[in-house]
Amino acid sequence: MFQFEEKISRLDSEKLIKGLMILGIIVLVGTGGYMAIEGWTFLDALYMTVITITTVGYGEVREVSVAGRIFTIFIIFSGMGIIAYILGMTAQVMVDFQMRSLIGRTKLGLRMRAMENHFIVCGFGRIGRVISRELKANNIPIVVIENDPEAKALLQNEDIPYIIDDATSEDVMLEAGIERARGVVTVVASDANNLFITMTARGLNPRLFILSRADQEQTERKLLRAGANKVVMPYIIGGRKMAHIITKPAVTDFLEFALYDKEMGLEMGELPVSGNSRLKGLKLMDSGIRQDMDVIIVAVRKNDGQMTFNPSSQTRIEEGDTLISLGKRHDLEKLSAILAGT
Repeated sequence: MFQFEEKISRLDSEKLIKGLMILGIIVLVGTGGYMAIEGWTFLDALYMTVITITTVGYGEVREVSVAGRIFTIFIIFSGMGIIAYILGMTAQVMVDFQMRSLIGRTKLGLRMRAMENHFIVCGFGRIGRVISRELKANNIPIVVIENDPEAKALLQNEDIPYIIDDATSEDVMLEAGIERARGVVTVVASDANNLFITMTARGLNPRLFILSRADQEQTERKLLRAGANKVVMPYIIGGRKMAHIITKPAVTDFLEFALYDKEMGLEMGELPVSGNSRLKGLKLMDSGIRQDMDVIIVAVRKNDGQMTFNPSSQTRIEEGDTLISLGKRHDLEKLSAILAGT
């Protein structure tokens, strides 16, 4: 949609520029013509050309010869036509812009009202952009709330539903569909605003999963008390990662390759076990997961939240378990379908 609108806007602009160029040529021709026919100075010829084209009607600068009058008639018709064209194109561009804006807002509103189980990302700064792109790449529906109007073009280019407004407002949260949302990610620059957004979101939807950013360690406790499920402190995570690169370079390289190297093709997945899965009740050694699908089970999370790392081959796959798995995407998708019983 946005690419189509940009194409229309570019064509309108090109037509308007073309009209202005033609008008400039007429002014130059008229000025040169009066200088050649009547022998006027440049300023007198330019003045006569302008008042003739605009049909102001101030009268002739000097007495005009027969040839000059015929030339004036030519300038009048040419100038009136091109000015009418320019005014029409200007009006069309303005109307098209308003219509595209209105239609865009309407479509955006309908798109957001149709969303369910989506994530609301508050803040589209450096961290917010990374989060939004990753969620979108994983086909997770999102709505971004950002108060900086300059982010609008980028959000449009990336085809991300957005609201340019204050995320601390209850009305804005309701417009983003918080009552139907799966979770809220608040990564605005201010800890105070993140705290306020967390409190607002928790009050509007007690079932939400809320992930919040904090810059100060003391803010983490406040965010958790305000209703955040998880709190991430980017500076601490970044510092630890840099330290791990020094102290544990091999481990860091492995994690980079396994999680972020697209060419390697490895991913980690959370695969829930349903009651219809044919693997339910089987031991890992009998499930064929490693042999048939080349997937490694890194951990098993039970229904009660208990996590078993590096489970043994005797570990049974039970309904409600979540298998933390490492493998290639198509293998993970195959295993996910089997565990879901589809």
